[in-house]
Amino acid sequence: MSTTTLRRAAQNTEPRTTSPHKPPARKIRDTLPDRMFLVVIYLLLVVFLLIVLLPLLYILASSFSSAAAVSGGRVTLWPVDFSLRGYEVALSDPTILRGYGNSLFYTVVGTFISVTLTIAIAYPLSRRNLWGRNTIMTIILFTLLFSGGLIPTYLVVQSLGMLDTRWALLLPQAIGVWQVIIARTYFRSAIPDELYEAAQLDGSSDLRFLWSVVLPLAKPLIAVVALMYAIAQWNSYLDALIYLKSDDLYPLQLVLRNILILNTTTGGAIDASVAMERQQLADLLKYSLIVVSSVPVLLIYPFVARHFTKGIMIGAVKG
Repeated sequence: MSTTTLRRAAQNTEPRTTSPHKPPARKIRDTLPDRMFLVVIYLLLVVFLLIVLLPLLYILASSFSSAAAVSGGRVTLWPVDFSLRGYEVALSDPTILRGYGNSLFYTVVGTFISVTLTIAIAYPLSRRNLWGRNTIMTIILFTLLFSGGLIPTYLVVQSLGMLDTRWALLLPQAIGVWQVIIARTYFRSAIPDELYEAAQLDGSSDLRFLWSVVLPLAKPLIAVVALMYAIAQWNSYLDALIYLKSDDLYPLQLVLRNILILNTTTGGAIDASVAMERQQLADLLKYSLIVVSSVPVLLIYPFVARHFTKGIMIGAVKG
């Protein structure tokens, strides 16, 4: 028997597997309760969107309206008697520009210090071979529930010689407990022990492993923590009100507060028309200054938005 005949016989004896005809997948239809539930969810989302969006539109419209229209309550969601007077008065004040520079300095330098210290605390606490890590974490959590209070904190800042200096706004509130918890959870879940052991076998030191391996993998975490610290630092004014005395060191929020107080406070006898004009200007400045102080945060957020969702969910789901 030839080779060709043997091959044909082998092919004929092999079992033929025929795939049965699969019917097309049928789309699961939502039941009536499911549809009603989705409708309720969408309605709630629309309501929440309007609750957040309408005040923002009102503030923006008021900032581009005339002082008389704002004071008279004629502004709704669209500017009335379009005017840039509020921005002209706000930006023509040199104290506002100086406050902008101070706030940028406090935000950039303070965020860098806070992120550095947070990583320096959270990463060692995430390593299982650190002796006493649970005790240290308990002490840190204790400060979240109890604090020394305003007067002891002031006395500490005074004893360290930081009153009326920039350090008073950078160091006392440099570390946030929530940020430490988020960073510690991220390092425990995203940096496996096997990766650390492999780096040790290659002769890597702890600092080299942190700089070359951990930090590149922790970009979402760094973005989230930096955004939290930056927003808190930008909006902070209470520490400046307590610790600072020099006008040259005031951040933007404290400068805006003082401008609003000076424009709404009248001393002694004053003409009624002048008082009314001053009050109208104060009403207009409130909205213009809100927009002016919100611009930097709105410009920063798009650059970290893609990391925000991933970083904020760290530790929420195990697996």
